[in-house]
Amino acid sequence: MRFTRPILSGLAGAAILATAATAQDVNPAVAARKAHMTLYAHNLGLLGGMARGNIEYDAETATAAAASLAALSKLDQSRYWPEGTDSDTLMETRALPDIWEDLPKVVEISGTLVSASDVLAAEAGNGLEALRASLGPVGQACGACHEDFRVSDD
Repeated sequence: MRFTRPILSGLAGAAILATAATAQDVNPAVAARKAHMTLYAHNLGLLGGMARGNIEYDAETATAAAASLAALSKLDQSRYWPEGTDSDTLMETRALPDIWEDLPKVVEISGTLVSASDVLAAEAGNGLEALRASLGPVGQACGACHEDFRVSDD
């Protein structure tokens, strides 16, 4: 499958980021989840740039980025979130303690992200309008988690 290489490259990048962060005495779970979120942001930035018209739409690139998002959404993240790795306890994270108080909601949002990413992966290569239509639900799933479970950017 032609998407295996970008996915494996992304996962290798996450491992490198996690290793570099761990070498700086950052909690390994926090380093891993930050690397994972960085990979989400990288692919979403590319797709969002295309959707906004800031980057020329390219079906192959859009398909690869969307496939990467779908693969990332399915990776087991359970070891990224041990109790005691929240923003009240560690300086290097923006994860609110509310995550551990409402795990069912986090799991629900995660499932929504998986579903939305699968639709995006199926549609991203079918033209700019298909990309735009299927990107919104992915952003909504990301935003739902960030609104309730991440320290605000403000």
